[in-house]
Amino acid sequence: MSEAIEAQVRDAAEELCRIAALQAGQILVVGCSTSEVIGRVIGTSGSAEAAQAILAGLQSAVREKNIFLAIQCCEHLNRALVVERALLQIYPHLEEVTVYPVAQAGGALAAAAMAAFVEPVVIAQVQAHAGLDIGETMIGMHLRPVAVPVRLQRRQIGQARLNAARTRPKLIGGERACYSRP
Repeated sequence: MSEAIEAQVRDAAEELCRIAALQAGQILVVGCSTSEVIGRVIGTSGSAEAAQAILAGLQSAVREKNIFLAIQCCEHLNRALVVERALLQIYPHLEEVTVYPVAQAGGALAAAAMAAFVEPVVIAQVQAHAGLDIGETMIGMHLRPVAVPVRLQRRQIGQARLNAARTRPKLIGGERACYSRP
C-alpha cells in the first residue's frame, strides 16, 4: 500500500506543479487526512505509514524544482503549517508559532514533516501558490486570494478524495483592460 500511495502522491504533485507552472521558491500547501487515505473518517485513524508514503511522494515531486512544501496541521492546531525554516528567509512576513505537531494534535502528515524536514518550524498561515487537498481538509485559507480549481487526472489518493488548486494574480480593470501582452 505504501508504495502505491507514494506513487499516487508523486504523480499528482508533479502534475499540479506542471499545470500551475510553479517556480523555485514558490509554495505548495498540502492538507491531508491519512484517516481518509486508509478508508476511515477524517480525524479518527491517523496512519504514520500513510503519512510517510505521502511525504515521500511530495518530497520527490518538489525536491529538484526547489519548491517549498507547507504541510497543514489539523484543526486542533488551527491549521498551522509545518515548513522548512529556509522559507522564512524568502518570506520574512510569515509568523512562526510555538507548537510541536504530533499525530493526535496536528495530524500524522504534519508529525511526519516535523521528523523529516531539515529544520522544521511551524507557522500560523501562508498564502501558497498552489495546493493539494487529500481527504477534504480545507486548505483554501492558505492559498493566495484568487484560487483556481485544477482537475488532476488522479481523483483519489488511497481512499481519500483529491482536490487541487493553483492561484493567479487578481485581474483588475474594466472592459478596456487587457490581460495579456498585445
